[in-house]
Amino acid sequence: MAAREMEYVGFWARVLAALIDSVLVLLVIGPVLYWIYGPSYLATAGLGGAAGTVDVLLNWVFPAVAVVVFWIYRQATPGKMVIGAKIVDATTGMPPTTGQLIGRYLGYYVSMIPCFLGMLWIAFDARKQGWHDKLAGTVVIKDRR
Repeated sequence: MAAREMEYVGFWARVLAALIDSVLVLLVIGPVLYWIYGPSYLATAGLGGAAGTVDVLLNWVFPAVAVVVFWIYRQATPGKMVIGAKIVDATTGMPPTTGQLIGRYLGYYVSMIPCFLGMLWIAFDARKQGWHDKLAGTVVIKDRR
């Protein structure tokens, strides 16, 4: 797919996709964490530190693995599927490599560290790329299927 044929997905659509994904993750892991740690978990969540190994696995490892697996097999997370978007290699328009996708996920941290500036970059970039996309050589486009 030539670059001129790609229709890039903008900032607000991607925010919506991220919100959908966040709610889905919360609906999956929230009850499990509550079941394991009880009501006190809700009172202390977000105060720093982990409640235990399962907390780390469910809040950090599981989401990372799930996102990358969705990207590998569907080129999108459920949120991106809902908005009709997919991730492609920025040069070829073909599916990205697994290495690109892992790099893209790690690039989220680079994008978030300076007050989410790398994510906000999507709103101003001509190809609607965040820093994580630029680092991985990917773009998010409208899925024409």
